[in-house]
Amino acid sequence: MKAYVGIDLGSTTTKAVVLDDAGATLGRGITNSRSNYALACEVALGEALIAARFGLLDRELAAAGMPEAERSRRLAALGLRFRGRQYLAQLEVFRRIAARIVAHDLLARGVAPVVDGMLDRMAGEARTLFAEGASRKSDFFRDLAGSRFLQLAEEVSRDGAAAFDRLVGVFDKAILEVENTPSGAEDFGTHARAASADLEDAPDALRRAVEAVASVPLQVASSVGTGYGRQTLPFPKEQIRSEILCHGLGAHAMFPGTRTVLDIGGQDTKAIQVDDRGIVTSFQMNDRCAAGCGRYLGYIADEMNLGLHELGPMACNSSRPVRINSTCTVFAGAELRERLSLGEKREDILAGLHRAIILRAMSLLARSGGVANEFTFTGGVAKNPAAVDALRGLIRENYGEVAMNISPDSIYTGALGAALFAWRDARRGEEAAA
Repeated sequence: MKAYVGIDLGSTTTKAVVLDDAGATLGRGITNSRSNYALACEVALGEALIAARFGLLDRELAAAGMPEAERSRRLAALGLRFRGRQYLAQLEVFRRIAARIVAHDLLARGVAPVVDGMLDRMAGEARTLFAEGASRKSDFFRDLAGSRFLQLAEEVSRDGAAAFDRLVGVFDKAILEVENTPSGAEDFGTHARAASADLEDAPDALRRAVEAVASVPLQVASSVGTGYGRQTLPFPKEQIRSEILCHGLGAHAMFPGTRTVLDIGGQDTKAIQVDDRGIVTSFQMNDRCAAGCGRYLGYIADEMNLGLHELGPMACNSSRPVRINSTCTVFAGAELRERLSLGEKREDILAGLHRAIILRAMSLLARSGGVANEFTFTGGVAKNPAAVDALRGLIRENYGEVAMNISPDSIYTGALGAALFAWRDARRGEEAAA
């Protein structure tokens, strides 16, 4: 089966989208960006191809006559067990690498049985971690394993079993190699069979569908790359498209009525105008620095010792937003500490920061041609409720009531646009050859 791939290599995350022969989305994948961009691309694509096989599973079950509600429930349960199996496999990779590191480090050799014991406990907790309704702060292995490993390291160091810094040193060295060992799409069959066996009430139709989908060859027929780091992608230059083009086309594919797009990514903000075919007619973007972008929010989160996902909800609790005039990333920490020293509440400071970021975006929108009906907000910041509230209010003040679209998959907008370019390029090639 042919697959058409779009890769969006951002400064913080790398996203991949896989389309089928008809140009419909089959799967999406995401990973942390890292210094090895080719590897980040490979990991995101591997995740997207696995998700694509789950999409094929849904089609297989639909063809077998399973109702949509039951398909959704059974695939969600299978997906959780699948992630649990992936987590266990990565823990075993971590165990092997950690054992090698400890064996070659004279100062750390004594911690080998302690590390083994910690990893045994983490493996035993996997089923609970991926149980239905369980809360996980992240889906990335580094975050999940790192958080629990450090908790256990504190626990065993208090008991005198091993020094905390030795255990952390082992983790820091091993996790880099684990992250550089991508889980291949060929692992789908292994993990999916084990996951379906873990389900107590899996019907035969589900098991047959897993076997059928695991044997389907997915051939990448065409791929296009975009994003902040697109020039580093291992693609020929004719397979690279600008972020502006990809976000415009991706937003139009998600919401065909879109005429204005705002994307706030990790390193830049883009205001884009598109026509009724998703073709870019005008745009503006920030230049030279990341002021008012996602990286700025990440810096603020680090300064406040908060998770990035916690900023928006906290800002929404503000009762008296502080007026912030600058969103300079370089001086963000100093300004934040000054505000806190003046007795300002964190909620009020954050509300002021979010408004300042959106005011900067509004300036770009105005220079690009304003906000037309419909308007689509994309990028990681589109998941931040405080940013969305501020944007919605300022658009209403300046442009009146405008239909505003935010997809739950907005972070994949650029990758979707790139995948559509890949699909179109392949179609043109086939038509020219016919």
